[in-house]
Amino acid sequence: MRGRTSFLSEEAEQEEREGRDRLEAIDGKLRVLHQRRQDLVDQVRALAAEQKALYESQHGPQAAAEQRYEEHRQMGREIARLRDARNAARAKLDELTARAREIRSEIPASERARPEQVRKEIADLELRQQTHALPVKEENALIARMRERSQFLKELEAHAAVLAEHEKRLKEAETAMREARGEVSRLGTETVRMKGDRDAKLDEVRSNLAAQGSVVAQMRAKGLLRRQIMEKLDSVNREFATLDREAMQLVEKSRQRREEARDAARRFAPQRRGAGPEEIRARVAESTLEQLKKHGRVTLR
Repeated sequence: MRGRTSFLSEEAEQEEREGRDRLEAIDGKLRVLHQRRQDLVDQVRALAAEQKALYESQHGPQAAAEQRYEEHRQMGREIARLRDARNAARAKLDELTARAREIRSEIPASERARPEQVRKEIADLELRQQTHALPVKEENALIARMRERSQFLKELEAHAAVLAEHEKRLKEAETAMREARGEVSRLGTETVRMKGDRDAKLDEVRSNLAAQGSVVAQMRAKGLLRRQIMEKLDSVNREFATLDREAMQLVEKSRQRREEARDAARRFAPQRRGAGPEEIRARVAESTLEQLKKHGRVTLR
């Protein structure tokens, strides 16, 4: 049990003991809080480093998404160009189809027979007349048909140049129509292929955005955890400051008690030359308290 200091009253000595006990308890709590605060600070720093790493890692998916999106836009413009070209080709095909129909209608199909075909038909009729014994009525009809086809052959031969020119124009129109139909088909196939490529590019954009979104979600989760830890750290700091203020108040009260006791001892004690052991101890105690006050935080060993 500690001895009683001579210049303190029994009540003041009791308060001193209670103050020292409380200071020791506060010092123990401060040590625990200091370690807890350091652990929380380490967690905050670790989360900040992880957030920074995540922030830097999202640049890759973001850049890839932007590049894929630009490619997607370019494909959209190319599809629009192909669509316009296909519409123009369809309009041209319709025009050529109408032109070919118009050329066909200029000369009926019956009048577009070739002389070779008519000659062959006349030869077949002559062969039938020579090799078959026909009734008079049928033979007369056969002869009339031969005359009609012979007259038609003369007309064909007379208009051979006109028919040849018509055949040429019709052939050219049909060729142009086939080419236009092929161009429409090609543009349609190219448009379908480009749309497929554009959809695939859009899937890549979505995949890159999903990866970036996952990184952002992780950053937010770590940010939320960091805020929660910061709240705990603020609570620890407030408790630390409260205990530190209480310790300072206890030290100040102890100093005041000792100061009052020394003043009382000086007033009532007889004058002596030199400093006695009690006065020396009082000065040492006062010096110790002043040092504790300067340091602010009290630590009892």
